[in-house]
Amino acid sequence: MKVLGVLLVLVVLLAGAAAALVYVPVVPSQETFVELPSGTSTKTMAVALEQHGVIRSRYAFLLLRAWKHGRLKAGEYRFVDRASAAEVYDRIARGDVYTRALVVPEGYNLFDIARAVEAAGLGSGADFLSAARQNKQLIAPWSPHAASLEGYLFPDTYLFGHNTTPVQMLQVMVRRFNQQAAKLGLQPSRPETVNCDGPCRPPVDVVTLASLVEKEVHFDNERTMAAGVFVNRLRRDMPLQTDPTVIYAAMLAGRWRGTIYRSDLQFDSPYNTYVHRGMPPGPICSPGAAALRAAMHPATTENLYFVADRTGHTQFSQSLAEHAQQVQSYRQGTAAQP
Repeated sequence: MKVLGVLLVLVVLLAGAAAALVYVPVVPSQETFVELPSGTSTKTMAVALEQHGVIRSRYAFLLLRAWKHGRLKAGEYRFVDRASAAEVYDRIARGDVYTRALVVPEGYNLFDIARAVEAAGLGSGADFLSAARQNKQLIAPWSPHAASLEGYLFPDTYLFGHNTTPVQMLQVMVRRFNQQAAKLGLQPSRPETVNCDGPCRPPVDVVTLASLVEKEVHFDNERTMAAGVFVNRLRRDMPLQTDPTVIYAAMLAGRWRGTIYRSDLQFDSPYNTYVHRGMPPGPICSPGAAALRAAMHPATTENLYFVADRTGHTQFSQSLAEHAQQVQSYRQGTAAQP
């Protein structure tokens, strides 16, 4: 009887110790990230969690695995609050991985996206820009001679781990562009008609045209009209004279000062559509689906000019005289504002 009593006490003590290891919370000494790559065994996961101070005992974690079964999900996990081994196990079982949101709105260019990457705590903006210029092979089917990935990083909200490399981010964004372009019927392997009378424009020109529309127009129902104006000017060999290309040229040269100066209008860059006729050599920002659709199907119109009014809407005109009147009305209205 004495032996049985001793064994019973030992069992109770062991059960209590096991329960403590499983259910008593651990408070990490600091913010802790644990990367559990795909294919990691449960034993390796348990060792990593114990070594990082997230759980007290790897054996408690293995005990939970034997009890609960289920599937543990790979990924990066962040631990900062007190949690028991059971809570840690449940987080990994449901795949509660740690990510940071990178928001890329329509019209962002590489410089904007690089700043967003840095602001999201996903790395250096300079490193991101460098990677966007060095990994041009990602868009070779679209533009084999591109200087960067500009225009092919689709606007969206992305979730990345804090150790995601710039190249991995770029791969995801280019893949999203390819998916969205395919939904619109835009393919890199064949020319797309943009209501042209002569030869169809190559896909790179469609994306470039979409980037101009994205920067110039803010309402979807006006995008096809703006695209039509650009197509009309190209047909007549008129310079596009769109200010966003001037700004982009200045950014590329590191001379953008927040305002367009006369010297910027005269700056000799292939992107400056005041100096050079025809399309710029590539996109100037990331166009969204609406702008891409407008560039693929521009409106048939006689308009050659447009200007934004005080509400942000776009006023279109066929003649320079009508356009000058609309510009004057806009300036007078702006001056009258308190």
